[in-house]
Amino acid sequence: MTPEQILDQCRELVARPLGAVAERWKAAHPGGRAVAAYPVWAPAELIHAAGMLPLSLLGGGTSVELTHADARFQSFVCSIAKSTLELGFQDIVKGIDGFVFSNICDVARNLSSIYHRNFPDVFVEYLHLPQNSTSPGVAGYAASELRRLTQGFEGAFGLKVTEPALAKSIETYNALRARVRALYAFRIAEPQRLSTTDLYVTLRAATLAPPEDAIGWLDDLLAGLRLRDARPRDRLRVVVEGAFCEQPPLGLLEVLEEAGCYVVEDDLMLGWRWFTADVAGDGDPFERLGAAYVNQAVPSSVRHEGREHRSTGLIEKVRRANAQAVVFMPAKFCEPALFDYVLMKQGLERAGIPHMIVEFEEKMWTFERTRNEIETFVESMLFD
Repeated sequence: MTPEQILDQCRELVARPLGAVAERWKAAHPGGRAVAAYPVWAPAELIHAAGMLPLSLLGGGTSVELTHADARFQSFVCSIAKSTLELGFQDIVKGIDGFVFSNICDVARNLSSIYHRNFPDVFVEYLHLPQNSTSPGVAGYAASELRRLTQGFEGAFGLKVTEPALAKSIETYNALRARVRALYAFRIAEPQRLSTTDLYVTLRAATLAPPEDAIGWLDDLLAGLRLRDARPRDRLRVVVEGAFCEQPPLGLLEVLEEAGCYVVEDDLMLGWRWFTADVAGDGDPFERLGAAYVNQAVPSSVRHEGREHRSTGLIEKVRRANAQAVVFMPAKFCEPALFDYVLMKQGLERAGIPHMIVEFEEKMWTFERTRNEIETFVESMLFD
């Protein structure tokens, strides 16, 4: 297939309701189960190793009107938490057998309990991911949480996760993440050939398909992109930071590019590209996943890293991508992103890296003011 055909296929998949994605897969796999993981990270390898379909749970986006969920939350919480609960009330996730949440923030912690209270017949598990990266026992603790999750799968669905099956799933997801890293490297080198909106849609689609299928069309896409004819433009190379959980509307990403930016790095869809390198291939697979979570994870506001300053990873990302500036893009009321903005801003200023901030929410639909702000920022950089 050509890149355009692959991208059309990805857009069609992303446009489907999440429950419909699960039901379609289950129709081809009688007796199969589907489990969705709330942002940012959950071990898709465990779900896959149990013979189930791992899916990303990313809220309702612009397509869901809140009619029930508002009554279950205070007003000052992020949009993705409300729209995720609304998906359940409107039966949009009907066909999904289980949900995995984790301690990325207080809202996610409470959402897990609220979801279980409102939908007691659905499997809901909450992962207590480690927060103290300097403890000698942290990798073992992470592995124990992963084992506990598999026990939940066995109790709810009667599906065991054996070590050989998990080792195979780790290999499969290593291969998938390698393709994603290759796509990001291609975008850094040739941003005129792969827009951020196309890359985002591709990656989001990969979280809604069996990894074996996604690997195949990612290979085809990478091969086809190299043949695309596109001339470089005089644009500002930027890193987008802060959109790790609630996903910005596609229209906002389009405006960012139309206003004169090449987005050469970002933290969109972070969960499915969480590890910076392949998970190790020898030893207990639970221990290997636990160690990778601690030592091979991308820098993120949802994971405490006590071994370096919060801005260090962002500055490394800017330099690795040969970027000229950072666009902070936190969701409204996102406490991890907004708290870290202060520390990251200080680090960027010390490093002499320009930046701006653009807040969003998933149902945002008008972007003219944002477009003007970004254009002004770009012009101040390009024509200074």
